[in-house]
Amino acid sequence: MSFSARVQEIRSGFERPFWVANVTELFERLSYYAVFAVLTRYLVETLHFSETTSTSLAGMFGGAVWVLAIFGGTIADRMGFRRALSLAYFFLSTSYFIVGSLGTAWMAPIRAKFPETPLLVVVLLLPALGVALVKPSVVGTTARASKENVRSIGYSIYYTLVNIGGALGPYMASYVKNHFGVENVFRIAATSVFLMLFAVLFLFKEPRKSDEVQAISISEIGRNFWTVLTNFRFMLFLLIFSGYWIVYWQEFIILPLYVTKYINPKADTAFMLGTGPVVVICFTVLANLLMQKLAPLRAVILGTLISGLAWVLLIVHPTLPMVYATLIGVALGEITQSPRYYDYVSRLAPPGQQGTYMGFAFLPIGIGSILGGPIGGVLLHHFEQRPEMIWWSVTGIGVGTAALLWIYDRFVVQPASEGKAVTTGN
Repeated sequence: MSFSARVQEIRSGFERPFWVANVTELFERLSYYAVFAVLTRYLVETLHFSETTSTSLAGMFGGAVWVLAIFGGTIADRMGFRRALSLAYFFLSTSYFIVGSLGTAWMAPIRAKFPETPLLVVVLLLPALGVALVKPSVVGTTARASKENVRSIGYSIYYTLVNIGGALGPYMASYVKNHFGVENVFRIAATSVFLMLFAVLFLFKEPRKSDEVQAISISEIGRNFWTVLTNFRFMLFLLIFSGYWIVYWQEFIILPLYVTKYINPKADTAFMLGTGPVVVICFTVLANLLMQKLAPLRAVILGTLISGLAWVLLIVHPTLPMVYATLIGVALGEITQSPRYYDYVSRLAPPGQQGTYMGFAFLPIGIGSILGGPIGGVLLHHFEQRPEMIWWSVTGIGVGTAALLWIYDRFVVQPASEGKAVTTGN
């Protein structure tokens, strides 16, 4: 097929809802990562929360998104993607605006009437609910609004736009924080997703397929969830792999506080957090080609080890260039394991259970963030006089997780595979 014919195939292969949904996802990711890039410093420096409380709140903000994603797909299916996206962008715009306004005088009476920490917990959970609705809605629209011959390209476009948003968010946060103040990062994020609400209302039409089956009942959903929860091997794998994300999320949760406290108080930490997504955009395809012959679980173990060991660079030489080198190392571990991780989970799912299993695949990301917040706060406080021990501890979690995954592969996965082979042979 000629290049021009391929371009024409792509142009005609996607319905308008595909482009609307994916463009709104780009701006949602930009807003999310802009907020996450400045959140811990905003809580400490502007709202004057303690480091321990701030890291716990940031971990909850990041983690709740992925935990709720387990249920978000079911909710979006039952509501319809147009309603789910509209509600999500309303939640996101409202909550981002409120968080960015908590330090203002007009919010003082509200803050005086409610305990500050519970108030912030509620406000930070709203964007988590919003994001949990956006992701399955956009992925579902990509499936429904793409012709079969270009569907794989549609998912590539989706993944690329997600990472572009993830890269642009911290850079946008850096510029806005430096020129207009940190509060306006939240307000611009709120404006961005608020505009996406109107894009959905006026441009998005619910995509339908003629052969679409009716949504499963609540009782069937419950049975599917119970099937996954009682799969010991799968749940053990998810719990172990949560250690990877405890390590990964420290770049958003405690690294900005560490850099301003021990390296350079004037460092542009929001800008540096754009490093990882740029690496992901540039090198994911190459990493996938290099890892093709490696078994999926082995690739997951290798990526976990790389991300864990990356923090040693910061221990050896705690400078700003080494912060960037560490972030590159963590990102290289991410692109080594991430595509193969989803490949591995998809292979574990029994027929008819792929959707539920893939929903649970997000669980380690959420657990890692929720646990990573308090763990990071404790490390910052406990090793205040010996900051290098913060990263030795983080490295230990990463290497320990890789070791546990190896043990899982050696003593749980391989014996089970050998047992199946024997059964088949008989």
